[in-house]
Amino acid sequence: QLQLAESGGGLVQPGGSLRLSCVASGDTLTEGVVGWFRQAPGKEREGVSCISANGRTTNYADFVKGRFTISVDNAGKAVYLQMADLEPEDTAMYFCATGTLYDCVVYGWTSRAEHYQNWGQGTQVTVSS
Repeated sequence: QLQLAESGGGLVQPGGSLRLSCVASGDTLTEGVVGWFRQAPGKEREGVSCISANGRTTNYADFVKGRFTISVDNAGKAVYLQMADLEPEDTAMYFCATGTLYDCVVYGWTSRAEHYQNWGQGTQVTVSS
């Protein structure tokens, strides 16, 4: 059974960068999408970015504003989220999960966390000076 594991979080100063990894085990990412979500204390889990298994379709939340880039490796074993120009508001636990292509492209996809599966344990990102 497919399992996902996130890594790469940490403490970074405002304006800094981090690269998050979502590594698959038990199976490869051959279909559907992988989405990155985040959840800050007291807030709902929200979508950050998603990508199809073949890398041809991507989507980003408006608040990303061109700062983040999502990618998938050719072997279908990992999805990455390169984050730049980080802001204190980006502080949250970041998770990855699998979903369908529809759940990545539909209007309001960032609020469809309940449609995703195979959630990892998350990796903490803290942006602070």
